[in-house]
Amino acid sequence: MTLEATTSLPEVMAFLADAPVMTKSRSIETTSKSDTKQLRVAIVHYWLVSMRGGEKVVEELCRMFPQADIFTLVCNPDRISDFLKTRNIRTSFLQKIPGAKRHYTKMLPLMPFALEQFDLQEYDLVLSSESGPAKGVITRADALHICYCHSPMRYIWDQFHVYRLGLPWLGRALMSITAPMLRAWDVTTASRVDVFVANSGYVANRIQRFYDRDSAVIHPPVATDDFAVGKGRGEFYLYAGQLTAYKRPDIAVRACSETGRKLIVIGEGEQTAYLKSIAGPTVQFLGHQPFPVLRDHLSRCRALLFPGTEDFGILPVEAMASGRPVLAFDAGGARETVSSPHVGLRFALQSKESLLDTMVAFEEIEDDFDPNAIRDHALKFSSTVFRDRLTALIDEQLSRRTDASASSFRGRSH
Repeated sequence: MTLEATTSLPEVMAFLADAPVMTKSRSIETTSKSDTKQLRVAIVHYWLVSMRGGEKVVEELCRMFPQADIFTLVCNPDRISDFLKTRNIRTSFLQKIPGAKRHYTKMLPLMPFALEQFDLQEYDLVLSSESGPAKGVITRADALHICYCHSPMRYIWDQFHVYRLGLPWLGRALMSITAPMLRAWDVTTASRVDVFVANSGYVANRIQRFYDRDSAVIHPPVATDDFAVGKGRGEFYLYAGQLTAYKRPDIAVRACSETGRKLIVIGEGEQTAYLKSIAGPTVQFLGHQPFPVLRDHLSRCRALLFPGTEDFGILPVEAMASGRPVLAFDAGGARETVSSPHVGLRFALQSKESLLDTMVAFEEIEDDFDPNAIRDHALKFSSTVFRDRLTALIDEQLSRRTDASASSFRGRSH
């Protein structure tokens, strides 16, 4: 892995004081579907400090464009996949700040400056992966910039007050001062994107609300081939994921504790101690587990309980790829993944009572679910489908640019 910080903080300050205007031009007018491998491609991701849904998308983008360079604000090589370690990764000046790998979120006010220092003038195609700030990079005028948006930045938009209340008083004060400027920058930089791609219809609506931009919907890649229908079914429900407040694991724990239903909880987080304090004897906490253990439990559970609101939610698709139904709160991406009563049920209210009513209804028809049919539904969200749809979109955009350039040339020749 090549890991390179692109510039230093003193250089940034000098740049802000006297910034030259420099342009380069490299035509992509002749690029067609057959020669996209000749494109210079940049993948911009907010930070590479773990391997979650956003980082899995980056991996797929790298497979689509093996020639691509990755630009990211901060990278922790110890926390990324072996595959990503083989890529050419370029970091910002934030990487040089002591403690950046752990405290990168505290550097949010500096991130616009850091992003705009990435020199992307040599790149024909820029693919930004946005949940933290990424789309704000400055591209060449004739480059194609496609933003794959996992979510507009929650901590400055609809979840601002939730995140702010979780900070100490100094953090709350700084966030109150900087958030308006960050929102203005975030809206302004939406105009630097040629095409928005949302990971769900739920996120597409938020892009429209905050940026006033339309977007195509392409669901993120799920490694469905890593899962298989199990040979038997256990007698337990499963909750898996971070044990954090907004995911509402307390609903699943309370529902099963109060009715004596067996629940296995896989994951860890700041709510672990609290959840254990309210759990009954039928709830078992396994903590963080390696992937083979998670895969085994997904294939054997009665159903996955999914009481939170997610922009997309990969875990329900992984459960369905294992042939198991999902009981999900009726909000967010679950409306698009748990979209049929043949693959699971959704409960209307984010409450213990609503989940319990749904569990009772599920148990009455539990034997009617067909594991193979559930898995077939999950394959609609496979990595192959993601690659095919995104490739088609990129080809279409490149073709439009070629056609527009040819039309402009013909107009000038008359």
